[in-house]
Amino acid sequence: MADMIRAGLVGITGYTGMELARLLAMHPRMRLVEACSRAEAGRRLGDFYPFLEKLPGADVCISEFHAQRMAAACDVVFLAVPHGTAMEMAADLIAAGTRVVDLSADFRLRDAQVYEQWYVPHTRQSLLPQAVYGLPELYADQAARSRLVANPGCYPSSAILGLYAALKHDLIQTDGIVVDSKSGTTGAGRKATVSSLYCEVADTFRAYGLAKHRHTPEIEQEVSLLAGREVHVSFNPHLVPMNRGILSTIYTMLKNPATTLDDVHAAYSRTWAGSRWIRVLPKGKLPETRFVRGTMFCDLGLAVDPRTGRLIIVAAIDNLCRGASGQAIANANLMCGLPVETGLELAPLMP
Repeated sequence: MADMIRAGLVGITGYTGMELARLLAMHPRMRLVEACSRAEAGRRLGDFYPFLEKLPGADVCISEFHAQRMAAACDVVFLAVPHGTAMEMAADLIAAGTRVVDLSADFRLRDAQVYEQWYVPHTRQSLLPQAVYGLPELYADQAARSRLVANPGCYPSSAILGLYAALKHDLIQTDGIVVDSKSGTTGAGRKATVSSLYCEVADTFRAYGLAKHRHTPEIEQEVSLLAGREVHVSFNPHLVPMNRGILSTIYTMLKNPATTLDDVHAAYSRTWAGSRWIRVLPKGKLPETRFVRGTMFCDLGLAVDPRTGRLIIVAAIDNLCRGASGQAIANANLMCGLPVETGLELAPLMP
């Protein structure tokens, strides 16, 4: 245990906390030693998470959050708590001397005014310049030097990774980008609400949050940085009756109508050739969520429509692993000096 990195988890009742506990249980260099929940304080973690029984972490006693105590006990702390709450906890933990990976949106947006337009007043704006947006493929070096990483949202992870190569190689116009995304119901959280009841979700398919979803400015922030100019996207999320997974279909216009699928596929393949987790599928194949379930993979499929001049990009990720908890562990690995893939070499859960 002496050479183990000690991890703390604040917020155990949601799906991201649950996924973090699952992944940390098998991490070879990081061990969950603290778990916090006001509602469940005093319980054994294995009793709250029966799947942990006989696995590392099961005997952790759930406690109420205390920044000084947690910072003394942990090398890195994961915050799986709501926005607004996370920013205060993060500030206290960093002041107490530990590293923080925040899974809320509190430090994802670099502009506090933009954050406040979509969320709540930001009470810890002084920390925003220190926060690194934790998409490892783009910001691994910065994350490795940071004490505060803002873990990306699930939808933005799929959209940004899907668009990256097209923007890098200047293949597409930056106007009129449409991101049409579908998510499993775990993306709606674990809180009991009528809209996520089984009978409300099963055997139906619905859009929500059109023209007002809070992940819109996050996507626009990162895509604008990639494009070198301000970019607006039309982001359209949908809820599908499955547990986990995101499929994003991204509609763009090619800059040069003569660009072929061969050209695009070659550019994407070059861009991601050295990436551990980005899989550019062969021409003619399109991603499915079942082939990335429970993993860090982002599968990318491409189609060129010469009739309309569109490049259509399809990205599939697991919203809980790649889109939240697994990505948080990747960032913690970087912050603690480990290879980014440590504990995350995961095969898809099949069937």
